[in-house]
Amino acid sequence: MSRYKKLIDEANKEHLRSLTRRHFLMDCVTGIGAAALGSFLAGCGGTSAIPSAVAADPMAPKAPHFPGKAKSVIYLHMAGAPSQLELFDYKPALQKLHNQLCPPSLLEGKKFAFIRGVPKMLGPQAVFSQHGASGAWISDHLPHFSSMADEVSFLKAVQTDQFNHGPAQLLMQTGSARLGRPSTGSWVTYGLGTENSNLPGFVVLTSGGKTPDAGKSIWGSGFLPSVYQGVQCRTKGDPVLFLSDPEGMDRDLRKASIDAINRINEEEYTAYGDPETLARISQYELAYKMQIAVPDVMNIQNEPDYIHEMYGTQPGKESFANNCLLARKLVEKGVRFVQLYDWGWDSHGTDENLAIDYGFRNKCREIDRPVTALLQDLKQRGLLDETLVIWGGEFGRTPMQENRDGKDMPFLGRDHHVEAFTIWMAGAGIKKGFTWGETDEIGYAAVKGKVAINDIHATILQQLGFDHEKLTYQFQGRPFRLTDTGGHVITPILA
Repeated sequence: MSRYKKLIDEANKEHLRSLTRRHFLMDCVTGIGAAALGSFLAGCGGTSAIPSAVAADPMAPKAPHFPGKAKSVIYLHMAGAPSQLELFDYKPALQKLHNQLCPPSLLEGKKFAFIRGVPKMLGPQAVFSQHGASGAWISDHLPHFSSMADEVSFLKAVQTDQFNHGPAQLLMQTGSARLGRPSTGSWVTYGLGTENSNLPGFVVLTSGGKTPDAGKSIWGSGFLPSVYQGVQCRTKGDPVLFLSDPEGMDRDLRKASIDAINRINEEEYTAYGDPETLARISQYELAYKMQIAVPDVMNIQNEPDYIHEMYGTQPGKESFANNCLLARKLVEKGVRFVQLYDWGWDSHGTDENLAIDYGFRNKCREIDRPVTALLQDLKQRGLLDETLVIWGGEFGRTPMQENRDGKDMPFLGRDHHVEAFTIWMAGAGIKKGFTWGETDEIGYAAVKGKVAINDIHATILQQLGFDHEKLTYQFQGRPFRLTDTGGHVITPILA
């Protein structure tokens, strides 16, 4: 029987070998073309070093380069780019210029998304006051958040080189304006793994009714193994699509199916050493575990009434408030990176809902209580000291009013602006009640404490315990990193 078993095993392996194109290419790695093809396959991740302890589970917890202040990250991305001039960057001089024609010096040699001709200046459409011991200027659009002025560090001179939403979101979330790079959350889970093997290490929650312009690529794993990509969860219906067992299949049968599939995958990995096979094994196992863990952690109905009042949550509905509460629950359960995207911040003035003096106010009302509650809730649970919270968009807004083809818009709006915008960070070793960076008197250009997008990435990794220049992945013949060819840690904001 052993002879027949050996023949059957060989036949099975031969069948597996014929299943994929990559195996055909591997079998052809001979002669003069071997080196070139081998290099190509290595660029696909085929020769990346995989420590034996991780080979069985790519998401196993891993030690960073040094002890980090943060164990997890909650990143709140306001897709569409909120106006810093109506929120945090108080410019009384701009109010004096309201409705005057924009000086030519602000337009010459500059690129804007829609401004054509000579627009009018647009004064702040909000009332500002100082808050907390730090005296931070915060507008009346965020009355709840103003109570947290002494918990955050404001970066007021952030710059980008992308003025369209898709590329700017890609740059902000992946370090590159082009498709194909891993997202920040993917890099973090690649470097650290996860503390909860029953939940994804990287979870994505969306609100506002639409996906960001750059699409799901901004939480993709790029050239990293796909096990590190973000898992999008929903607050209505099944938290993850196809999480429930289909009709006629119980949990035991699903487990038996997964075990059978993974036995084949294990043989595949033993034969060919493809890291994506490890990713598949891990994803099947995680999917099975998630059937129990995800419905529990994604259920907010059992939260006490005071929590719902604090966040403004409504169980069973899709909302930014619900997502903020879920973010707290997820990091509490050991999820490494939670990304919230809220769509609808593109304030052009093309209609009332997008106007800077109406629709923008409504968006601020939607996030004000939940963001404040998230910070307060993390703090009272002792989680803020180990959770890095980041808030911001993909670029800023102009101090001049948007026009198109030289004509004023029907409602007040601001165009895309790359020269300066505001992001804030809190928790996990970030200074409290601090401001870094400054813009000129009308909020047009950064004049002090300039910050690049890769500097933000370097700082995130620093707080998690990584030297951003050493967290790399070999791809296409060279080591890539999140910050790639640039980036410096923003040391002034570190406690």
